Amino acid sequence: MSKYEIPFLTACIHAFSQRFAMTRQAAFQYLQKHKGLGFLIEFYDVEHLQSMDETIDDLCIVCQKNGGKLI
Repeated sequence: MSKYEIPFLTACIHAFSQRFAMTRQAAFQYLQKHKGLGFLIEFYDVEHLQSMDETIDDLCIVCQKNGGKLI
């Protein structure tokens, strides 16, 4: 993991928590459980070039495919 990925992951967790009105800890746990964090790490090279809204939309799709229920 590069030194640039950690701030990106932190920003994504924060944005996700704000969109769904949850704590950052709850957002982290949700993303970890439904493979959103793994997705962000694996596809960092593409995702960090998109807007944060697009990245959060992608996270929603990935998490829903892995059992997540947030919409």
